[in-house]
Amino acid sequence: MAHEFKLLINGELRGGVTQFPVLNPATEEVVAMCPKADETMLDEAVAAADAAFPAWSARSHEDRVAVLSKLADAIEQRADELAHLLTSEQGKPLNQAQYEVMGTVGTLRAFLGMRIEPQTLRDENGNRVVEHRTPLGVCASITPWNFPVILLFNKLAPALLTGNTLIAKPAPTTPLTTCLIGEIAADILPAGVFNVVCDENELGSKITTHPKIAKVAFTGSTATGAKVLASSAGDIKRVTLELGGNDASIVLDDVPAKLAAERIYQGAMANAGQICVAIKRAYVPRSMYDEFCAEIAKLAEAAVVDDGAKQGSTIGPIQNRMQYEKVKGLIEDSKTRGKIVAGGEIPDRKGYFIPPTIVRDLDDDAPLVKEEQFGPVLPVLAYDSIEDVIARANDSPYGLGGTVWGMDLEAATAVAMQIDSGTVWVNQHLAIDPNIPFRGSKKSGMGGELGMAGLMEYTQAHIVNAVPLAQ
Repeated sequence: MAHEFKLLINGELRGGVTQFPVLNPATEEVVAMCPKADETMLDEAVAAADAAFPAWSARSHEDRVAVLSKLADAIEQRADELAHLLTSEQGKPLNQAQYEVMGTVGTLRAFLGMRIEPQTLRDENGNRVVEHRTPLGVCASITPWNFPVILLFNKLAPALLTGNTLIAKPAPTTPLTTCLIGEIAADILPAGVFNVVCDENELGSKITTHPKIAKVAFTGSTATGAKVLASSAGDIKRVTLELGGNDASIVLDDVPAKLAAERIYQGAMANAGQICVAIKRAYVPRSMYDEFCAEIAKLAEAAVVDDGAKQGSTIGPIQNRMQYEKVKGLIEDSKTRGKIVAGGEIPDRKGYFIPPTIVRDLDDDAPLVKEEQFGPVLPVLAYDSIEDVIARANDSPYGLGGTVWGMDLEAATAVAMQIDSGTVWVNQHLAIDPNIPFRGSKKSGMGGELGMAGLMEYTQAHIVNAVPLAQ
């Protein structure tokens, strides 16, 4: 790729101290070289963000909306370029990359329609108590490789709208789209308001311990999230963590097996299963178990697994070799513990391709059931009673999302109420709306993103409690 990617620091597009290669996971070839920042450059970015904060936070809400609206328009104008780059570095089919980019524009515009108003908590006998919300200062976003564009804007939009400034550090395997967004933003946002630094995982601890950074918003694995939380504790930083999940999907006995298979397949295999809230475990009544397994196996076998840039591909590669090896290991383990009814054989070709794989007859303690696979491999488990399946679904340290499928909406909703997850969808999946808060329970995170609650995460509650001065 001929494009020369740059970091964004204090409004300037800059090269790094060195460069590192970014691979296309479908071909294992270099897409482009990415500039690499060091600690000195990070300090410069933080200093720039700190210097830009007073003026940016002092601007009116309407002024910030106007500037960010220009950014939304500019991203939309270059959506095709961003989508092709996203497919090249992340691997997802082009239509899914286009959906992510346009979803990003929609998310930004949805936030621009939100506003935090002062709340009068008391106004009586001369005593007036008002809760205001003030920006925090310099914030940092650390984003993963599965949705590098939209997950950045889940943080950028509320941070900048509420008057904060931002340092963005993308995952080292998918930094190029963030660099391109920095390039677009350089002509629109005031210098220092938004900064992009890239690394090969050396700067994370420098960000989480930096004394000038007031908040860290992290999306990624639970293990890394725990490290982010621990290292941020010294400064009592505000922290938002959107972490891993092992999301259960429960099919009730009034749903046709074919319909359930279609919906669960879509929820499990989108983005090659590399979604924090992808369906990771499917629980099916024993009476329809065989039929369901047969139906979902047909869908898996019909998938077109190929380079996301090729028309007609429905499943792209795993994004990086480390995750590819992990998913391969789970498949090999499952061959000895259960029965693979679709997929399971790794193609002998370039790229990190794994076909959609369906595994049945596993015990609940199998690694594929207990762990987050983050790939296109789905265990299907039989259950005998509602009480049994609810207990098994909740028997996990994770609690990000979940789904319940039932023709009787009231009965399905009653089951959903008993699932210990931040979000439980009924008769739908991945119904993520920028106007609806998204949170994790247990080890799936803390704090929230999206909606007014996500906007509030980038503010400090400020109470002004006033009474007349007695004489």
